[in-house]
Amino acid sequence: YELSMNSSKFINIGERTNVTGSAIFKNLIFEENYAEAVKIARQQVDAGAQIIDINMDEGLLDSIKAMTTFLNYLAVEPEISKVPFMIDSSDWKVIEAGLKCVQGKPIVNSISLKEGDKPFIEFAEYIKNYGAAVVVMAFDEEGQAETSQRKYEVCKRAYKLLTKKISFNPHDIIFDPNIFAVGTGITEHNDYAKNFFDATKMIKNDLPFAKVSGGVSNVSFSFRGNNLIREAIHSCFLFHAIKAGLDMAIINAGQISIYDQIPLDLRNAIEDVLFNKNDNSTENLIKISQNFDHKKKKKKVSKSWRKKNADERIKFSLVNGINDFVVEDTSQLLKKYKQPIKIIEGPLMDGMNVVGDLFGSGQMFLPQVVKSARVMKQSVNFLLPYMEKEKTEKRGKGKILLATVKGDVHDIGKNIVGVVLQCNNFDVIDLGVMVPAQKIIETAIKENVNIIGLSGLITPSLEEMCYVASELNKRGVKIPLLIGGATTSKIHTAIKISPNHDFGVVHVTDASKAVSTATKLLSFKSSLPFKEMIKKEYSEIRNNYFKKGKKSSKQKLSESRKNMFKIKWCNERIIKPKKLNSQLLFKVSVEEILPYIDWDPFFASWELHGKFPKILDDRLVGNSARSLWNDAQNMLQNVIDKKITQPLAILGFWPANSVGDDIEIYEDESRKKVVSKLFFLRQQMQRKNSQRANYCLADFIAPKKLEIYDYLGLFVVTAGQGIEQKASDFELKKDDYNSILLKSLGDRIAEGLAERMHEKVRKELWGYAKDEALNNQDLIKENFTGIRPAPGYPACPDHSEKQTLFNLLCAKEKISVSLTESFAMNPASSVAGYYFSNDKSSYFGVGKVNKDQVKDYASRKKISIELAEKWLGPNLSYFKKRNEE
Repeated sequence: YELSMNSSKFINIGERTNVTGSAIFKNLIFEENYAEAVKIARQQVDAGAQIIDINMDEGLLDSIKAMTTFLNYLAVEPEISKVPFMIDSSDWKVIEAGLKCVQGKPIVNSISLKEGDKPFIEFAEYIKNYGAAVVVMAFDEEGQAETSQRKYEVCKRAYKLLTKKISFNPHDIIFDPNIFAVGTGITEHNDYAKNFFDATKMIKNDLPFAKVSGGVSNVSFSFRGNNLIREAIHSCFLFHAIKAGLDMAIINAGQISIYDQIPLDLRNAIEDVLFNKNDNSTENLIKISQNFDHKKKKKKVSKSWRKKNADERIKFSLVNGINDFVVEDTSQLLKKYKQPIKIIEGPLMDGMNVVGDLFGSGQMFLPQVVKSARVMKQSVNFLLPYMEKEKTEKRGKGKILLATVKGDVHDIGKNIVGVVLQCNNFDVIDLGVMVPAQKIIETAIKENVNIIGLSGLITPSLEEMCYVASELNKRGVKIPLLIGGATTSKIHTAIKISPNHDFGVVHVTDASKAVSTATKLLSFKSSLPFKEMIKKEYSEIRNNYFKKGKKSSKQKLSESRKNMFKIKWCNERIIKPKKLNSQLLFKVSVEEILPYIDWDPFFASWELHGKFPKILDDRLVGNSARSLWNDAQNMLQNVIDKKITQPLAILGFWPANSVGDDIEIYEDESRKKVVSKLFFLRQQMQRKNSQRANYCLADFIAPKKLEIYDYLGLFVVTAGQGIEQKASDFELKKDDYNSILLKSLGDRIAEGLAERMHEKVRKELWGYAKDEALNNQDLIKENFTGIRPAPGYPACPDHSEKQTLFNLLCAKEKISVSLTESFAMNPASSVAGYYFSNDKSSYFGVGKVNKDQVKDYASRKKISIELAEKWLGPNLSYFKKRNEE
């Protein structure tokens, strides 16, 4: 096996230069930090990758530009460009852009027969003309090939078309016969690995010179979370696949066990599963795998620290986040210090200073810091009754007011920032969520705060932040502002918020940056220079933004509409949903939702970035990630056992047709009465050197004028009221850690429920993809037919459109999910959106819209231009100060 992996007979394909496979790489590409992105490519080559797979498919990315720029960077790196590049995209224009840049012989990933012979041959001819090799998926009009015979037959058909019809060099054909997960417990899956081995042999024997490849990580998907077992499965699978003729594979060579060193009992159990040797193979492997489970190897913490004095014990508890003895130790400290304030200013602050230093130096991570803060709060909470009426004012670094602005109910990020600031000896006043500007200003003045921190998740919150900034300015309140939240950015802060407040406005990206920013703002020596530096930086951002705006020619809405995405509707097979014009209510258990959860955003919300489950063994953050993961699993089990919440979903399907950029919803199939209209925006970016359309969601619904019956689905799902109720209980107990943990799990439950219901819609309730067979990774990568865009997000950025959706579904009455005045959903762990079934529908970002479209949109919605500008603020291509309105 080792010889095979290291010889020229087997090729490792690196996959980290892929925006869908690496969060780090994706962020670098979005930031246009190509120099750092190149380092990831170099790391792959250094680690043994003999081909690197490059993918820039992301709805918010200019994929053509990103692919071109990145490949041009790689071209001048001899240590990287010595290996072939695999250009990976589902968009031919992106592939073609990549092919134009690549020196030497590239590989295109991928084409298939899923749309029949003609498109397959057309794309293959293009690839041949560029002198590239090609990956061909075992996929035809019937779907992905599963049995060995079908895998072989699909590949044989493709081989004949390529070699006979267009004389494609057989040496340049690479077949991917589909590696599927084994050990799933589903009988139909038991032969998947064996089928791959057999199909590989048949391809190598009967299709001369063709190569075979595959994505190996798929085979072990059933054992996600247990990396020891996954690595062993990968090793055993590769050992036999290479014997069968596998030429190359997408695999992390650095995370492969040595075949001969895998314990014999484990190896035998894995091979029983791979070759489906008996009916108990999967059950036996699951049983054996428990002996190799990382999660069961808990580090034993020595109790010797309990022998230290109370001061040292409380510091140890703080640094290690142990709250088991906090009341006992604080009680002992009270006997020693007599005055509670001296405990707070002494051992508690000493411990938290250590935590702050460790976090600042990268030796502690956010989940650990929040646990430390829980110990601190519980100790202070115990001391409160003993505090003297004339208590001494706590001497801290400064007083900071935090608030989620009016109309917004999201507070996970704000709460984390508050905890981290407290850990660094700042006095924090948290006003909570949905806080009006007047309350923020009055509290800031009354409490004599040093900084105001504004937070928000939804786009209307950006406009509210502008309003708070301008109101502070009018009142002459000379307090600097910190701006944070998922939808905020440095550019928006510089262009829209900063001009409204003359006393310092700074955008902060995460909790760790908030500490250093607040420290600089309050420092006697560095405050003024820091504010001047930020003011200058933001001024340059504004100037560059407006210069760029003047240079770029704006495309008229009429021109964009001429370049709409065109579908040959007469050729489309439109499936009618089983039930129309009614609200379908579902109660779904948390257990049913768990397999549909994408865990990457969960770790990201705690500022632990990486791909799950690999993050659990990451060299830098692995220990913190695994501890957080174990706490999350315990919390989820508690939610399930105690029935803390009831996830709910309501959805419905309506007859629908498009009229221009709008979609009409009809009362019934006669389509005579319009019960509602949905209003959408169209991309206005120029497409001078591209054949790409200017997309609008209405393009994916059949036009009314064609008299073709089409349909649209709507949905609202929620993790349930219980999440926030239980989180509030934790907050009352000063347990921020469990409160934030539960809320972040609530978000995952809601998103997982949205994924589960979309699958149910595709396969059952609408049934337009009833034969779909996708695993969780396919769902995360959105490898399904149709889309579920949400109002307020890139394809339809106007949050106010949620109101129509909620009215049609009676969401407030049926599942107790309501909308705030800024159209945030309450409970916060909720998701709402549309179901589009057309197989050509796709996600995209509207981007910037010009004044002509804003006027047109306002006219269609029958609202004022000012109101339209309010809801579309972040998408406007022009800028207007609040005092000019």
